[in-house]
Amino acid sequence: MTTHQRTIVASIDPVKLDRLAEVAVRVGLQLREGQDLFLTAPVAALPLVRRIAEHAYKAGAGLVTPILSDEELTLARYRFAKDASFDRAPVWLYEGVAKAFTADTARLAIVGDNPMLLAGQDPAKVSRANKANSLAYQPALEKIAGFDINWNIIAYPTASWAKQVFPGDEEDVAVARLAEAIFAASRVDGEDPVGAWEAHNAALRLRTTWLNGERFAALHFTGPGTDLTVGLADGHEWHGGASTAKNGITCNPNIPTEEVFTTPHALRVEGRVVSTKPLSYQGTLIDEIAVRFEGGRIIEAKASRGDEVLGKVLDTDEGARRLGEVALVPHSSPISKSGLLFYNTLFDENAACHIALGQCYAKCFEGGGALSPDEIAARGGNKSLIHIDWMIGSNEIDIDGIKTDGTRVPVFRKGEWA
Repeated sequence: MTTHQRTIVASIDPVKLDRLAEVAVRVGLQLREGQDLFLTAPVAALPLVRRIAEHAYKAGAGLVTPILSDEELTLARYRFAKDASFDRAPVWLYEGVAKAFTADTARLAIVGDNPMLLAGQDPAKVSRANKANSLAYQPALEKIAGFDINWNIIAYPTASWAKQVFPGDEEDVAVARLAEAIFAASRVDGEDPVGAWEAHNAALRLRTTWLNGERFAALHFTGPGTDLTVGLADGHEWHGGASTAKNGITCNPNIPTEEVFTTPHALRVEGRVVSTKPLSYQGTLIDEIAVRFEGGRIIEAKASRGDEVLGKVLDTDEGARRLGEVALVPHSSPISKSGLLFYNTLFDENAACHIALGQCYAKCFEGGGALSPDEIAARGGNKSLIHIDWMIGSNEIDIDGIKTDGTRVPVFRKGEWA
């Protein structure tokens, strides 16, 4: 490790970093005695990877198997690979990952790569590589989307990411600021982070219990540029915070999280909606998205920035123009209050209500664990190679729940729970 790298690592509070590792294992995964763990991370996140391995083995993990990525290795492909490379993906690797998940291996992803890493690369190559990767990853993704296993995503403040969020700061200062923002959002900046997560999960559970009791047929979003009715899937179920996977383990898939979410009906979305925050997607910032739905499908779409990339995303497959998730987040969420654009969906989606294009989650149905793909589709669940969240909430958005008899119930007013 160079002197510069040591300076960067030294700018991250080691006590809070250790708490984040502990929360990932004890809250995010609730790792079971003897359970294996498959872990992916940027190579820069090695300090956190090591702490997670320590906490995982203390919790009784069988094997911890990490795979590390590197930004320069990623860029080497775009600079030097033959054109045919961008239609390929390591199918053998993803088949092995799917096999591991079938054998009840837990999944942990540490995110932190430079969100604009591929900004200067050919968008067509980026799109082709993403599509090839998505196709190859499908067998493993189905285990995640179907919530077969306990899984979790957390973040590490890499220098390249920190400089995107705080471009005016020196690198070590930017890393320290991003680290503190991650620690605060992940609720590890206090003395009892596990207790803080128990309280937060209880608060989210109150919201999902109320929403599941109301049995809304649709949600109606209104605000500047937005008049959108999102029909909800038949037999949908709201989730938020901790959830129980099919393997019986209760875990927190996302740390941080402020959302409660469910599955829209793929054929019952009507109207117009505009984004309220930029979407950072594969090195492109897509801003001021405006779309119109008819019969659940986007028939008009534009963006003031990143319009070409948005078009390629929507053309991924038939399901890419339909919704797989709708999520409610109050404008007063801690991540929203921070005022930061993280350029990372794990954080930015927790600053505002959002919708997701593409694949739905099987767990967002009553008895979802026992439903076949055909049964999920019959209830309105969407299928796609993608799942991309973008933000539509603000302090100017109102939401009404609409019951089957047409009765309207206030859900949000001016961006807050009614």
